[in-house]
Amino acid sequence: MKITTLSLMLVLSVSACSHKSESNGTTNNVATDTPQPEAAAQIAAAQKAAEQWLALVDAGKYTESWKTAAGYFQNAVPQDQWEHTIAAVRGPLGDLVSRKLKSAHYTQSLPGAPDGEYVVLLFDTSFTNKKTAVETVTPMLDADGTWKVSGYYIR
Repeated sequence: MKITTLSLMLVLSVSACSHKSESNGTTNNVATDTPQPEAAAQIAAAQKAAEQWLALVDAGKYTESWKTAAGYFQNAVPQDQWEHTIAAVRGPLGDLVSRKLKSAHYTQSLPGAPDGEYVVLLFDTSFTNKKTAVETVTPMLDADGTWKVSGYYIR
């Protein structure tokens, strides 16, 4: 299990980057490197894509989650490796109990990733067997012009 978790963390390093979110004590912290109206629209679209993707993962539809992920994700993680790793990591946590957006950050640059458009989303999440977790989901604007998940990390 330790090797599998480490593998997931290394392979999906886009989300495990050293992103620092400035918290102002509000429930949803939105930070951005772009003008606010444009960033708000980008964040909303990315969050919707992330939530749809998370629903697949929550339902155990790991093959479909890989197929709907960003090309960057698919190139970094072979489908069979993704299915094995995510099952090993998510399975023991049990069913989703709750998930609430904690923060969102739009950026065009992330450590270890090519420049592009990214939104780093942090969710406070609770599972049946892990009451307190933070999920980091990083959608990116993919080559086809749609937001797709490029990274996923649970701590």
